[in-house]
Amino acid sequence: MSFDGIVTNSVIKELKETILGGRIDKIYQQEKDEILINIYNKNENHKLVISSSSNNPRIYLTKFSKKNPTTPPVFCMLLRKHLSGGIVLNIEQFEMDRVVFIDISSIDELGTPTEKRLIVEIMGKHSNIILVDKPTNKIIDSVKRVSADMSRVRQILPGFIYQYPPIGDKKNPLKTSRKEFFSLLENENKNTPIYKFLYFNYLGLSPMISREICFQADIDIDRTLISLNEDDKAKLYMEFKNIMDLVESGNYTPMYITTSDKNDIIAFYSLDLDQYGNDNKVYLNSISAILDNVYRRKDIMDRINQKSHSIRKSIHVKLDRAQLKLGKQKEELFDSKSRDKYKVYADLISANIYKIPRGVNKIELENFYDENMAKLTVPLDIRLSPVDNAQKYYKKYSKLKNANQLLLEQIPETEKEIEYLENVLLSLENSTEIEELDEIKDELISEGYLKGNDKKHKRKKEEKVSKPMEFISSDNIKIYVGKNNKQNDYLTLKFSHREDLWLHVQGMPGSHVIIKSEGRGVPETTLKEAAILASYFSKGKNSKHVPVDYTQRKNVRKPKNAKTGMVIYDDYKTIIVDPDKNTVDNLSMRNYN
Repeated sequence: MSFDGIVTNSVIKELKETILGGRIDKIYQQEKDEILINIYNKNENHKLVISSSSNNPRIYLTKFSKKNPTTPPVFCMLLRKHLSGGIVLNIEQFEMDRVVFIDISSIDELGTPTEKRLIVEIMGKHSNIILVDKPTNKIIDSVKRVSADMSRVRQILPGFIYQYPPIGDKKNPLKTSRKEFFSLLENENKNTPIYKFLYFNYLGLSPMISREICFQADIDIDRTLISLNEDDKAKLYMEFKNIMDLVESGNYTPMYITTSDKNDIIAFYSLDLDQYGNDNKVYLNSISAILDNVYRRKDIMDRINQKSHSIRKSIHVKLDRAQLKLGKQKEELFDSKSRDKYKVYADLISANIYKIPRGVNKIELENFYDENMAKLTVPLDIRLSPVDNAQKYYKKYSKLKNANQLLLEQIPETEKEIEYLENVLLSLENSTEIEELDEIKDELISEGYLKGNDKKHKRKKEEKVSKPMEFISSDNIKIYVGKNNKQNDYLTLKFSHREDLWLHVQGMPGSHVIIKSEGRGVPETTLKEAAILASYFSKGKNSKHVPVDYTQRKNVRKPKNAKTGMVIYDDYKTIIVDPDKNTVDNLSMRNYN
């Protein structure tokens, strides 16, 4: 997927049609690298999202907004100071690059009319949002400051003159001629793949549209320039020109392409693409609607992955330690089971103390514990007297006896800890909102696995738990699924009725699932669907024939001092199901909004 210069051009066309001449109402900075501007125009409110995220830089009109931080960031306050109440005068693109200029007239604190330029650079990890005084072209500030230590090519700092990003020798594809196109073909390295030639030499062309041009020209993208004959070159230029004519005329066809099961978007563009075939294409009238659909979920998941990275790493370290600890405990428990032989050794040595010469490493003694009085070889430490050897074995027996009792208590605790940590990892995997990630972090602080601010933690404890996932069965019965331990506790212990049906995968980490039956009979179809949900949102997600236990909620209880999300249950039955994503999607009542 590609947010290239052509997509940028189509977005600008749409912005000109919707927000040009509009008044800036409110400005928010919901992420450190993302702003949201509310613009009122033609009796409508529009939300313009601008992101300089390294993974998902973008600009378009959105229908969604995120939770605002308690205290607005400095850059947000700066934008409010200079742009609030301003009028959008102009929106343009630098050449065909992924650089957008938004010119805004406003009144400064002295009542003097001013003109500012908001510059959006969509360039991967170098993406930025820059506020410039238009008459002087001086940078007021940016969401990402770039010092000389960070870049020798171009600094972006307050007071500096704004410089356009370097474009090298790349040409504007809208201004190229047939002669120039053929000249570039002639001078390019002949071993260059044909589709790479296009985006190597022209601004705003992505690999995707370059491959499409080759496809339209019926030229294999793996071919190199040296293989082109004159007819091939002519066809390549003709298709290149056809694409550029569509761009220049603003004749866009926003579309995206899904997988065969319609669950994922594999490509999007502002022009129709034929390289993916004609199946699973979806056309919309708005490129912003396409981008909103593509990026909203993608951006949230990327940010969750970024923010959860340190938590995930910490939990993996603790999980590895717990598993290593469990292995050692089980090994020690196995050793402790042989403790009785050391008591036998000690008793035999004591009974034959005067028969044992000093300085031998072993001795054969009659084992009076054996009905046949069979001989038993007893190992001895040559450095110790017979009495000391007996004492050594008595101490070892006593130590192993005590260790056995202690290990029988410790091993279940270690196993519970492993189960809990695996549940936390599953919760991180199931998280679909930043708020859920905050809940997990808060939980880990309360359980002592992460360090945190006590005052902040106490405040958070009073906050409401995020909503579990909600589904509806084929029999029109509601099913609820917890995505993390806090949701699981809330769902099972507070939300559910004692007669509701409770489900959980057998013997592995997984979500709590509640069928809201309230004592009424649950149809077999609903039971199976709920079991599929339980298996899908568990560690057995990628397995087959997953056992799922189910019982009435009244048979589920939380042991004293149990960790968040941990329960025990009895009087249950088991159903075997296969996790199935299509079933999960079909049952969903809300697309995790």
